[in-house]
Amino acid sequence: MPIYIAVLALQVYCIVDVIRRGRNSIWIMALVFLPVASAVAYFIVEILPGLQHNRHLRAAREKVVDKLDPERELRAARQALDVADTMANRLRMADAFTALGRHSEALPLYQRGAGARPDFRTGEKLARSLFLNDRPQEALSVLDALPKVTAQSDTDRVGLLRARILEELGRTDDALALYSDVMERLPGDEARCRYAALLLKAGRKAEARRVLEDVEHRMKYIDRYTRASGAPMYDWAMRELTSLRT
Repeated sequence: MPIYIAVLALQVYCIVDVIRRGRNSIWIMALVFLPVASAVAYFIVEILPGLQHNRHLRAAREKVVDKLDPERELRAARQALDVADTMANRLRMADAFTALGRHSEALPLYQRGAGARPDFRTGEKLARSLFLNDRPQEALSVLDALPKVTAQSDTDRVGLLRARILEELGRTDDALALYSDVMERLPGDEARCRYAALLLKAGRKAEARRVLEDVEHRMKYIDRYTRASGAPMYDWAMRELTSLRT
C-alpha cells in the first residue's frame, strides 16, 4: 500500500508539472499508463537539466563538496602553480588559502602577485589580506593607492572593507559614516549588522535598534539559502534586537 501511494504521488506530481510548464502532452499519456518508467524518464529528460541551472542547488552542491574535501581547490591551485609560476596562479593559490582561513599563508602570495602597482582587484585582495593579518594601517595605505574605478559596486565593496579597517584603527566616527553610506547599496546585511554593532559599542542604542529592526524586516524577504549562509550574523542581530527591546 505505501508503495502504491508513493507511485501515485509521483505520477500526479509529474502530470501537474507537465501541465504547469506547458510541456509535450504525450508525457501525460505515458505517465498514466507507465507511471514508474515514465516518471523516471520525465525526471531525466525534463527536470534534471533545469536543476543544473538552479543557482541555489549549484551552491548547495558546491558547499557539500567543499565540506567533504575542503582542500580540493588548494590542491588544484598548488598544482597549477607548480606547472606555471604566474601572477594568476599565485593569486589563485592565495584565494584558496584565504577561503580556508589560512591568512598568514595567503599574504606572501598576494604580495608577490600584486607587484609594485597592483590593479584594483588585486590591490583589494592584498588590502583585505593585510587586514585579516592584523595589519590595518598597511591595508589602509594599499586602499588609498588603488586606482579609481567607475563601478559603484566595486566602490561600495571596498568602502565596506575601509570601514572595517577604520573601525579597527579606532576611527569610530569615520567608520560609522562609511557603514551608513554603503549599507544602502550593498546586497545583503553585513554592512547593516556591522554598523549596528559599532553603534552599540559607541553606546548609541536607539540608533542601533532602528538599524536592527530594518534587518529584521529585510529578513522576511531573503531566500532560504541566503538566510542559512548568513545564519550566525542574523542570529546575532536578532539576539541583540531582543535584548534592546527588553
